[in-house]
Amino acid sequence: MFKVRSNSADQTIHYGQKLSAALRERQVVVLEGALGGGKTTFVKGVLKGLGYRKRVLSPSFTLIRRYATKKFLVYHVDLYRLGKRDTYGLGMDDFIYSPGTLTLIEWGNKIKADFDRYIQIKFSFMSRYRRELLFSARGCGSKESAALREALAG
Repeated sequence: MFKVRSNSADQTIHYGQKLSAALRERQVVVLEGALGGGKTTFVKGVLKGLGYRKRVLSPSFTLIRRYATKKFLVYHVDLYRLGKRDTYGLGMDDFIYSPGTLTLIEWGNKIKADFDRYIQIKFSFMSRYRRELLFSARGCGSKESAALREALAG
């Protein structure tokens, strides 16, 4: 487990970009934190780091957005408006842990118990613009955890 502090939306995007270098296909990233905590902003950085150059939108109302990058398909899911039972009909089984995919789930704490392995990022408010991002890897090997830490430290 390790943490970083962000002092702005641009810095949160920067951390997302850095992390993207360590992300691999078939990974699930669970993003947790209060409304307005920086989850979607972080996802914008991940996609930017993966070479995606178009506009990235929150999936709050569509629930799932799909972005094609050169590395893999990225599924950006937002479970804010859903209860755990409501998630079963979304079709996430079609892409979670699938070859050539990366799944980023906002409010993923609602369903993370269903996953064998995932990267968890908790966003906490420090002040109006400052955030603390706490990273952990659940069910992942030590090599994978070290790669995540190295990507953010470098």
